Amino acid sequence: MSAAGGGPATSPDATPAPPGAPGAVLGHVEPAMGTMFSFTVEPGAVPPGTARQAIERACRRLHRLERIFTTWDPASPMSRLRRGELPMTEAPPEIPPVLDLCDAARELSGGWFDPWAMPGGVDPTGLVKGWAVERALDVLGDAGVPAALLNGGGDIAALGRPTAGGRWRIGIRHPWRADALACVVAVDHAVATSGAYERGPHLLDPRSGRPAPAAASATVTGPSLAIADALATALAVGGDEVLARLETVDGYDGYLVRADGTEAATGGMDFADHAG
Repeated sequence: MSAAGGGPATSPDATPAPPGAPGAVLGHVEPAMGTMFSFTVEPGAVPPGTARQAIERACRRLHRLERIFTTWDPASPMSRLRRGELPMTEAPPEIPPVLDLCDAARELSGGWFDPWAMPGGVDPTGLVKGWAVERALDVLGDAGVPAALLNGGGDIAALGRPTAGGRWRIGIRHPWRADALACVVAVDHAVATSGAYERGPHLLDPRSGRPAPAAASATVTGPSLAIADALATALAVGGDEVLARLETVDGYDGYLVRADGTEAATGGMDFADHAG
């Protein structure tokens, strides 16, 4: 349900405790929104049972958001809104803030991310999965979990810091070698990756309405996964023009693998390691 084209592998700066040990890392994979959501939870002093219950609540939130925003179900609130059958005043309360974020991302991207230019009416797909990941991670934070990663099909949000200290290290999959990484980036909050190497040419150029000559891979880091998700979509479509624009967007950085295999990044992109 997102433009994220790959599943960046996560590599936190921490050594997981043995299963069953106090503070052992908890994992869970949940299918939703047409992809897989992978939880990596370091519960700290939170009892494992309490942490597991929080993961279950986070999954229920993901499924609720899927039911609201899916464009595959013609009866969903988002589908009805797109057709003009549901007034905004009667829409679920989650929809207006998502569309506000879409508007902000459209401005930040210079129009390269534009949900209002999609066929069939406004389509927040390129942002809403990242937003949903953040909302699910909020559930874990509210339960007192000190550190966690949630990866929704390549859109990754982080909570806290790894138990061993340092920053989260996120591996970005190589666009042509599924068993290799293009690079590893250090992040505090969020990273999103978009590209055509898993789902084919699914990205549309909002200016022409046609499939975009997308970059091989486009990655954006920043404080908000929702915005990073949208900007990664824009970077995959707009390439170097959007990368230059990202230099002026406070808090966000980008890494681009062009279709010919050459690479570029903004000056603030924090590479923990570079495999290319």
